[in-house]
Amino acid sequence: MKKEQIEKVYDSKFIKMYDLQYEEGRHYMVASRHDVDDLPALAKKEDYATMLPDAVSCIVVIDVEGEEPKLLLSKEFRYPAGQYLLSVPAGLIDEEDKKYMDALERTAIRELKEETGITFEPWDEIRVVNPFVFSTPGMTDEANALVYMRIKRDTMPSLSQDGAVGSEKFNGFELLTKEDAENLLCSGRDQEGIYYPIWSWAAMMFFMGV
Repeated sequence: MKKEQIEKVYDSKFIKMYDLQYEEGRHYMVASRHDVDDLPALAKKEDYATMLPDAVSCIVVIDVEGEEPKLLLSKEFRYPAGQYLLSVPAGLIDEEDKKYMDALERTAIRELKEETGITFEPWDEIRVVNPFVFSTPGMTDEANALVYMRIKRDTMPSLSQDGAVGSEKFNGFELLTKEDAENLLCSGRDQEGIYYPIWSWAAMMFFMGV
C-alpha cells in the first residue's frame, strides 16, 4: 500500500482512524495509535525485525517462599465492554523508553509499579515471551508485547492500585493458583460470569506451563 492511498479521518492523542483505499473505490477503516508515516500498513517485511509494539502486557507471577506460585491479575474497568474485566498489568510504551534496547522490560517494570504497587527488584525475573502480537488485526494495527515477570519474596508483597492515572479504574486483585487458572480457562468467564480479554487468557495459558 502507498501513503497516498491512506486518509486520516479522525485524530486524537490515543487513537486515530484511517481510511485505507486498497483498490479503486474500495475502502477499509483502521483504528491505530500511529501517525501515518509510522503505520504498519506501510511497513515492509524487513521493518518487522525492529518494529516495536504499542504496549506491553505483563504475565506477573508472585512466588512467595514456601507457597504455591500465583498469577496476579486485576479487575480493570474497560469502557468498550462496560465492565470490570479480569486483566493483566499493561500499558503503552513511552516515547522515552523507545530509545532503549530494553524498552519492553522498562515499560513492564513501570506498569508493574503503577498498577500493583510492586517494585521490581534485582533478584526478580523478567523476560520477553513474545515481542509483538497483533490484538485484533481485522480492525486495528495495535500490538502488544508479552513480558513474563516472576516476583520472588519471603512474604506476600503489599498490593496497591493507587498508581492508576487518567481514565484507569481498578477494583481489586485476583491471585490465581494453577487450579484457579485452569477453571477460568475451561469456563471462559471470570468468577462473576464476565468474559475476559485475550491477554488474560494468554497469561493463564502461559502460567499453566511454567
